[in-house]
Amino acid sequence: MHDMGLPTVIIPGYLAAAQDYLPLQDDLIKQSMPTVIVPLRQSSWLPTLGGRPVTPILQAIAHTIEQTCRIYGTTHVNLIGHSAGGWIARILLGEKPYFGHTWGLHAQVATLVTLGTPHLSQERFTRTNMEFVNMTYPGAFQPQVRYVCLAGRAVEGRNNWFTRQSYQLTCGDGDTWGDGITPITSAHLAGAKNLTLERVFHSPRGGRFWYGSPKALAQWMAYIC
Repeated sequence: MHDMGLPTVIIPGYLAAAQDYLPLQDDLIKQSMPTVIVPLRQSSWLPTLGGRPVTPILQAIAHTIEQTCRIYGTTHVNLIGHSAGGWIARILLGEKPYFGHTWGLHAQVATLVTLGTPHLSQERFTRTNMEFVNMTYPGAFQPQVRYVCLAGRAVEGRNNWFTRQSYQLTCGDGDTWGDGITPITSAHLAGAKNLTLERVFHSPRGGRFWYGSPKALAQWMAYIC
């Protein structure tokens, strides 16, 4: 065990709920890392369906960061963004208006860890948001924030029809490798510390070995210590 580090805020992935991340939260707390999950429910994502703005999610994250800083008496947190939570966090860090809102929370974030985040996507419903993120804040944009981007190498698209379609929609190559949802090439970000974890799947659904499983967590936990 080590001295208590910065508090960590977990951002759920698209259509995921806070409860899906309770085991990861517990494991981090056991390592003396105070950890809070943005209190999203599946229904929290409904206003964002069809590629609409993710403003309600950004508001929930910003509120959680503010509360966490107040509770722990700190000015900084670490962020863990799973799947869409990772690119949504990149909007939160920036200072350019996004559908009338400006967030600018880069000064409060020490490290952003993204887990299987599709930082690049050709999927039509995400295109507007993704173009905003990547044109406004390309790569590891904020110099004072450490970006750590994790990809999983678990499924080759050519061997699985569903996975092939997902990879094709995301990066344009259905035959590549990834975590079963996000291809490796999309999960990495220019200028970030990019890691690829073997046999790691996109999410914990079905009891699968995923980014937050203890043995996988051990491979990247040092970045938020």
